[in-house]
Amino acid sequence: MINFFKKLPPHEKKITISTMLTLGRIALVPCIVGAMIIGWWGTACALFCIASVTDVLDGYLARRFNEKTFFGACLDPIADKLLILSCFFTLAFVQSPLFTIPQWFFVLVLVKELILIGGSVTFYFVKGYIDIQPTLLGKSTTVVQMCFIIWLFACYFFNWLPVKTYASMLGIVLVLVFASLVQYVRIGIGQLK
Repeated sequence: MINFFKKLPPHEKKITISTMLTLGRIALVPCIVGAMIIGWWGTACALFCIASVTDVLDGYLARRFNEKTFFGACLDPIADKLLILSCFFTLAFVQSPLFTIPQWFFVLVLVKELILIGGSVTFYFVKGYIDIQPTLLGKSTTVVQMCFIIWLFACYFFNWLPVKTYASMLGIVLVLVFASLVQYVRIGIGQLK
């Protein structure tokens, strides 16, 4: 891995404003999880919204100021996965008087992410590079997952229990997670040929 980073040109190794925002998003994760554990749902929701905004801003700034770097491109999806998986994990395993995320749901999302990470690593070792761009479906899945988590925080904060809406939203997230997994696997297999 060290040899890999030594091969990168100097402009790919710099820390940009976009990368700092991504690192900030990662730093917010334990704060959000801590707020969830102690039941500060309003705080958790506010911090999660800030983290979600940094996700939009870092990509915009990288494109706007032509500061795209390999490090930033790798770090951004890791930050997204860490944020979403940490929230889903906490929602699945923290006891709540309202509804929780089913543990099987968390396991499915985790398995999907592990398959994508394993596929990317395999792709790199087979091809010597990674060139799998985010798709509209993949980005949409991330946005819907973030909206679902914000909605859950709002439900907890206001002690609101809309069971039918919850079941529908959980179903939509599941369909999108599965569809994006299938799409990325197909793209990866197609590029291996």
